[in-house]
Parts: sequence; structure tokens; C-alpha cells
Amino acid sequence: MCDSICRSKPERAAAMPAFTPDATDRAIVLATQAGLPLYPDPWKAVGEQIGTSGAEVLKRMQAMQKAGVIRRVAAVPNHYRLGYVANGMSVWDVDEAEIERLGREIAGVEGVSHCYRRPRHLPHWPYNLFAMLHGKSRDEVEHQAEKLRLRLGSACRGYRILYSSRILKKTGLRLAGAATS
Repeated sequence: MCDSICRSKPERAAAMPAFTPDATDRAIVLATQAGLPLYPDPWKAVGEQIGTSGAEVLKRMQAMQKAGVIRRVAAVPNHYRLGYVANGMSVWDVDEAEIERLGREIAGVEGVSHCYRRPRHLPHWPYNLFAMLHGKSRDEVEHQAEKLRLRLGSACRGYRILYSSRILKKTGLRLAGAATS
């Protein structure tokens, strides 16, 4: 589940340990910013590339994650190549008194790949809960959204589905001014 549902940004920042990256941390980011190598032990492969052990790479990446430098390590599939060509960000106007509990619940629903709490911008934008849905057709995405609406119940005052009109390039952590390989 997305951390932004669990805690506000100030709470997350206060909960994160101080972190000052050194040359090895920078080398790890540079070696992985285009993605982890596709090997059975990617940590070892990165370690060999930068002159340290795989265990050290993993330990440092975990420390960067704990400090909030790295949000997560995950596969980023190309949904279109998998046949999921209808991708819609569902946006929900959810009662503030219920959003924490319901956000956690919605984040765990099959078919929801991202779930975030976001500020409203009244009067034009009443939506405060975002959930990304993927389907092989718009009908499938709309069916998923209807399931979410039922789960949200009376706490939901309205919603919309904003369909993707183009594929945006997905990238991981990048260091400013760093060339990618």
C-alpha cells in the first residue's frame, strides 16, 4: 500500500532517519538508475560493477529506502504490451473522516496499482483519493471503478475516471546532471 495513504508528508519526513549519501551510495544510484540488471542476484551484479559486495549494495539500498531516498524497488511492467490498453486514474471525493481507513482498503484491492491521498482544490477539484486502474477495455476499468464505489459506500460523494491518452516514460531515481548508460 502506498505510504501517502498512511501518513501525511510531514509525518513521513519526521519518521525518516537522516541520510547523507556518500560516494558508494551515489555509485549505486548511478548503476541502477536505468533499472536493476536482469540477473538472479542483481545486487551482486551491481556490486561487481562498482567494486563492492552484493550484500553491501542491498544493505545500502535498504538504508536509502528507509531514509526515503528510494521509495520502492519494483518491476515496472509495460501495461500496453501485456494487453492492458485501458488505463484510468479514478479520482474520488471521499469523506475526510473515512479516507484513511478506506484508502488503505482501496489500495489493497486487486487491479489497483497506485493509490494516493491528494489535496482537494475547491471549488473545481473535489477529489482527494486517487486509484489507478488497468483493464483490457474501458468497460473493464469502469466495472472495477464501480466495485470501488460500492466499497467506498456513503463516504463517496462522487468520482471520475481520467483515461490515459498517451504512454509516459517511466523512470526510476535519477541524479541531476548524471548521464545514464
